[in-house]
Amino acid sequence: MGVLRLLLGRALASSEVKGQKLGVLTGISSLGLDCLASCAYGPEAALVILMPLGITGPDYLTGIIASIVILFLFLYASYFQTITAYSGSGGAYSTAKANLGENASLFAAAALIIDYVLNVAVGISAGIGALVSAVPGLHQHIMWLCVGVLVLITILNLRGTHESGLAFAVPTYIFLVSFSAVLILSFIAMTTGKEAVSRPVQVLAEPGAVTGMAFLVLTVRAFANGCTAMTGVEAVSNGMGAFREPKVRNAHITLTAITWILVFLLCGIALACRYFDITAMDQKKSGYESVLSQIASAAVGRGTLYYVSIASLLGVLSLSANTSFVSFPLMCKILADDGYLPRAFTLVGRRLVNTVGIIFLSIASGLLLIVFGGITESLIPLFASGAFTAFTLAQAAMAVHWKRISRSNDIKAAEKRGAKFKYIINAVGAAGTGAGLIVIIMTKFAAGAWIVLAAMPAIIFLFKNIKRHHLNHHKELQSDAPLNLDHHLKPVAVVPIADINVMSDKALRFAMQIAPDVVAVHISNAGEEEADETMRKRWAKEIEEPVTRAKVNVPRLLIIQTPYRKFIEPMAKCIERLKTEYPGRQIAVVIPEMVERHWRHFLIHKHRAMMLKTHLLRYGGPGIIVITVPWYAER
Repeated sequence: MGVLRLLLGRALASSEVKGQKLGVLTGISSLGLDCLASCAYGPEAALVILMPLGITGPDYLTGIIASIVILFLFLYASYFQTITAYSGSGGAYSTAKANLGENASLFAAAALIIDYVLNVAVGISAGIGALVSAVPGLHQHIMWLCVGVLVLITILNLRGTHESGLAFAVPTYIFLVSFSAVLILSFIAMTTGKEAVSRPVQVLAEPGAVTGMAFLVLTVRAFANGCTAMTGVEAVSNGMGAFREPKVRNAHITLTAITWILVFLLCGIALACRYFDITAMDQKKSGYESVLSQIASAAVGRGTLYYVSIASLLGVLSLSANTSFVSFPLMCKILADDGYLPRAFTLVGRRLVNTVGIIFLSIASGLLLIVFGGITESLIPLFASGAFTAFTLAQAAMAVHWKRISRSNDIKAAEKRGAKFKYIINAVGAAGTGAGLIVIIMTKFAAGAWIVLAAMPAIIFLFKNIKRHHLNHHKELQSDAPLNLDHHLKPVAVVPIADINVMSDKALRFAMQIAPDVVAVHISNAGEEEADETMRKRWAKEIEEPVTRAKVNVPRLLIIQTPYRKFIEPMAKCIERLKTEYPGRQIAVVIPEMVERHWRHFLIHKHRAMMLKTHLLRYGGPGIIVITVPWYAER
């Protein structure tokens, strides 16, 4: 069994694609992990900002979470409608393209791409943060633990969407059950007045003297940080292509389940923090403990349920990146189909997934984790800007969609009223997320949001240049004219040879079949006259004599001495001279090349054939044809 098959499994036939689609249960674990896992870092990110308020900080968290939940429900309603109206993949990109035009759709696509990459980095770093909370001795290895988890998730996703969904379902549902139990026990403690089983690690200070405008700025910044809890709600709409039929119904149920589970978790976390006086801690310092770890410890102590909950939290946070690994390749495929990304993003791999998109996402997020050391707090300022840009554009596009329908004369009055109501939902949602985006940009600009704002125009510029490249190629390739036979003279064949052997013999035989004039070119170092004379004698005996007896045009041998031990340059100059010697005829460069059976043998050879091919393909021009004649090494 090969290494590739061991890691990725057997290759799947195209006819097996239906078996790789997602249902509701696997949809929640594949496309809902990002959204559900955000409950771990969203409230904590808000509490980080509220720390100057001391013991009153957790009290204000409940109001901030309430406002986030209201905005989140508008997003839910919006994406529920988007799934119905645009049942194909693409989400914000597709809706913006249909209703707002090319530029808006590309902004949405750029925002989504940034959001997906950041989601992978933030989810994994938050997961390792949960691990470090339970095992403080691992704090110094945060970054490499993050990279290790990223490699694992990449391999699981390369095995296929359905298989990764099944693999991630176990930690997802353990997390939901265990933390639901923790929060329910917290509610019971609140109603009965029971004290915490284990007091918070960090004792809250007395209220800080933060009033007036400073207090307003603080709460607005906390809201902006807390908005990271909403990221991921768009994943179901963007990943519609991953659902099995009836995909609209399955997507609606999945989105609804994800939404109400997250609302329960966010509200429960906010109330538990308030009751148990829990706040955020500095992740960069040893002894760090996440907010959810503190809640679990306060509600149930450090027993079995605590460690099961934290283990499941680690799994869900680390694997929340899977949402991006499902949606990002589908998004890239749509962009590539429209000409905005390289065509390689449309290719389906051995397990019926878009392999190039998965690998690209893995590399990009891995670089982010390494640059920021795997610290969630350092990545949060970059987060949410892209997501809220996509939210706003998606809802604005849907508002235009329903406005257009409500003004149509081809539908009934009841349908018009329904379209107007949906327009109001999307318009209010667009205004809310637009305001949230402004707040996020203003409060996080200096901390890193400027990087996202600078990256989006650069990505759009890249999209348009790739599109222009594809259009230019398409124009060049189109032709209505009949096949041109004005210049159909046989080519002149040039065969580079290092020695006279079975590999050069094979190339010469092929060259003599396609061209009446064959020129063998041997490049030697200056001062090797004796070796050159030996080559000429062997050529006369081993090549010229048998060819003459066969009454075939005899190939010509050119020996070119190079004083600087070069190969590519003298060969290229020789080909240019032959163009002049044989005007009007194409030059077919027939390159003998050894093909090794084992990859490790590839490292042993000089690969001059590959270098020559690359040079000729880049600089040879339209008069050059490059042909490889392989010789397969048997031993």
